[in-house]
Amino acid sequence: MDGAVSFDAYRMPDELWQQMQFLLPPYIPSPLGGRPRAVLRDVADAIFYRIRTGCQWKAIPRCLAAGSTAHSYFQQWVEQGVFDDLWQLALELFDDLVGLDWRWQAVDGAMTKAPLGGEATGKNPTDRAKLGTKRSLMTDARGIPVGLAVSGANTHDSRLLQATLENRLLRFPRDPNSRCERLLLDKAYDSQAIRTLVEEQLSFRAHIRSRHQEIREKERARPRRWVVERTHSWLNRFRGVLLRWEKKVDNHIAILQLACAFYTLKQAQVLG
Repeated sequence: MDGAVSFDAYRMPDELWQQMQFLLPPYIPSPLGGRPRAVLRDVADAIFYRIRTGCQWKAIPRCLAAGSTAHSYFQQWVEQGVFDDLWQLALELFDDLVGLDWRWQAVDGAMTKAPLGGEATGKNPTDRAKLGTKRSLMTDARGIPVGLAVSGANTHDSRLLQATLENRLLRFPRDPNSRCERLLLDKAYDSQAIRTLVEEQLSFRAHIRSRHQEIREKERARPRRWVVERTHSWLNRFRGVLLRWEKKVDNHIAILQLACAFYTLKQAQVLG
C-alpha cells in the first residue's frame, strides 16, 4: 500500500532467528485456555527493532509486538541467559565455518552515555562528568568479538582487562597445543602490573604500543589493533548500544551480546 512503512530492515535476520529459536525455553499451552501466546518470532523482531533504533519499549510498532510484551519476554530471556548463549553459539558457528584467529587478539574500551544512570555507571571524565558506562571488548585477529566486560565510565581500561580476558577464556578455553597467543594493547595498559597479569598469570604475550609508536608504525602499515576499534564502531551502529537507557547492567550486557551475535554471524556469511 502506498505510504506504508516497512520495518523489514529492522527485523531480526532469519539466520540469527534460526539459531536463537533453539535456545528459547519451551512454552507449553495452558490447559485452561486463555489469551494465545505471542508469536515468538514477532517478539524477537520487536526486541531487535528496539536495539537497532534505541527507541523506548512502548514506541515499538504494534505490527511487531506490544512494547510491554516484548519487554516482558526480554527480561525472561536475559534471566535465562538466552543472549549469552546466542553469542556463544554464533562464535562456535563462526569457528566451524571460518575459524577464529587466536594468533593476534586485541582489547580496547569504549564509553557510552547513560542518561538514566543505574548499575555499572559512573561519571565520564571525558564528557563533563555526565553519567556513562564503559565496555571492554576483546576480539580475535579478524575483529570478531570474543570477550566482554562492563563497568562505569570512570573505570580505567586496565581495571577491566582481567574480567575481559577471563570472559574470553571462559567462552573458549585455551588449547594446550596451541601456539603462543599475542595480545595487542594501547598505552592505557602500559604498566608492569598489566604485563605480569597478561604474561605470567594468563599466559598471553603482551604487545603494548604507545601512541608515538603507533604513529610511526602507521607509516609502514596499519597497526594490528585497529580491528577492535572497528568492532566498537560497528557496535555503535546499534542505537541501543550507542546510548544506554537500561538501568540494570544485565539488560545492557544482553543487548551487547545480541549485537555481538549478529555481527559474528554476519561475518561468518561474508568470510565463509
